[in-house]
Amino acid sequence: MVDDLAARVEANPKYHKLVSMRSRYSIIMTFFAMFFYYGYILLIAYNKEFLATKIGIGWTTSIGIPMGVGVILITIILTNIYVRHANAVFDPLTAEIIKEANQK
Repeated sequence: MVDDLAARVEANPKYHKLVSMRSRYSIIMTFFAMFFYYGYILLIAYNKEFLATKIGIGWTTSIGIPMGVGVILITIILTNIYVRHANAVFDPLTAEIIKEANQK
């Protein structure tokens, strides 16, 4: 029974569309996350002087601290964007595929 259901799901063209959409979206979101993270790491490795620059006169905090917090916040924002997109697009399509597979 389970093998038959899996075969019906895999035969559905909507399933292949879902896999393609989800893979493409995941790759794009991964690229953005890696861009910000590795960009920050490369900045640490190659431009420490810039990151050590104080924010302003009288401040003891350097530019690197808010940038590090920014990387964390961007990761949280990207995760939120992915979850909202998955809930709005991927989950309804998945439910539709399962419904169609159970009807046959």
